[in-house]
Amino acid sequence: MSKTEKFWDQASKNYDKTEERFEYIHHKTRENTRKHLEISNVVLDYGCGTGSTACEIANDVKEIYAIDISSRMIAISREKAAEKNIENVRFVEGDIFDEKLKKESFDRILAFNMLHTIPNPENALQRINELLKPDGLFISTTPCLADKMSFLIGLQIRLVQIMCKIGIIPVPIRRIKSSDIDRLIAKGNFQSIDSEKIYQGASSYFIVAQKKSAQ
Repeated sequence: MSKTEKFWDQASKNYDKTEERFEYIHHKTRENTRKHLEISNVVLDYGCGTGSTACEIANDVKEIYAIDISSRMIAISREKAAEKNIENVRFVEGDIFDEKLKKESFDRILAFNMLHTIPNPENALQRINELLKPDGLFISTTPCLADKMSFLIGLQIRLVQIMCKIGIIPVPIRRIKSSDIDRLIAKGNFQSIDSEKIYQGASSYFIVAQKKSAQ
């Protein structure tokens, strides 16, 4: 088990509790996402965490394949789905680069609150482009820690960055701006079709981008 997997396994115990303070952002993200979903869609939820979003939108789509590198996050997700009798979501421990994921097999790919934590987002966007069907949509929300935030959140972020620097948190939590996400999307061969800056103590950037057709 890698240090990153171990970290997220440990974080799973209190993950939902720690995310409650950002419920407005999560609610707004799901509300915006539903506008771009169709009942016939096959969806990949990349970095699904404890499965809250997948369970919330399950009735809006045909099928969801939800992945996370943390086995404990996946276990919690499965418990949530079972409690709610959700049968069209499959939770699997895995990564976006798993060869079992076939090219052009998803109508929508979601990546919520995680692009600022992965080692190489450019490679991830390239892989997402490969996995999407022609004209498929990539839907994402990313905390923009270099944009507007409250004084308290700013102090917490600085503490987290110190913990990252000394190795307590083995995750590369980057301070980025919404403009960085725009550049990442364009570089990944996507066309932005919808976006919104959402604020609750800190700025998050919601964006929907369509896979460009092959020339």
